[in-house]
Amino acid sequence: MKIVVIGGTGLIGSKVVSKLGEHGHEAVAAAPNTGVDTLTGEGLDEALKGASVVVDVSNSPSFEDAAVLEFFETSTGNLLAAERKAGVGHHVALSVVGAERRPDVGYFRAKLAQEKLIKESGIPYSIVHATQFFEFVRRIADESADGDNVRIAPVGFQPIAGEEVARTVGRTAAGSPLNRTVEIAGPTQYRMDEFFRKALAALEDPREVVTDPEARYFGAVMGERDLVPGDGAALGEITYAEWLKTNAA
Repeated sequence: MKIVVIGGTGLIGSKVVSKLGEHGHEAVAAAPNTGVDTLTGEGLDEALKGASVVVDVSNSPSFEDAAVLEFFETSTGNLLAAERKAGVGHHVALSVVGAERRPDVGYFRAKLAQEKLIKESGIPYSIVHATQFFEFVRRIADESADGDNVRIAPVGFQPIAGEEVARTVGRTAAGSPLNRTVEIAGPTQYRMDEFFRKALAALEDPREVVTDPEARYFGAVMGERDLVPGDGAALGEITYAEWLKTNAA
């Protein structure tokens, strides 16, 4: 079947497109660089013609509170309207583990607004909540840097390989709508500061990880279980050490 992947040229989207194609689906990568812009609506109607499923793994170019909220509300609103027009029967969205626990955090609040639009759209849907990706370890460290130190809070952290997120999203898209949210996380739960201490050492990054209960993540101080899944989450199999062997570059 035809499955349109919004954000289909990005980190997760490109993997989703590839996996769907391997399983015989007509997977279409839709993004601004392929002529589809969900913020303006440009190219949406044409891209969605004949589509059975739409997968949205797009992300905001800015994480500033107002900008990220505007992105998800506008792009999701335009996308759902185009889906209704095209008769799409399943909307799949990638979101974030912990969003519903911390609506005070700007990015999480924006994802919740996106999810609300999806749930109220009348279109059958599936929402996949994922933990943070291994691919973003360096970026998180850089954003948490304070000179030669990296300040990380001692809270729960259970990152996952982007490959396994894409696999779950692809399988969800190929299946029947769940009309609910499922969670996916990596195989191992860590204390976030301890994970980054080992991760930076493995990357031969000389910066020192400082345990700081007041360190911010997504602009906010996190609680012990804000970033880890609840009971019943699907767990990946790839460990960070295994992922690093093939992705160190």
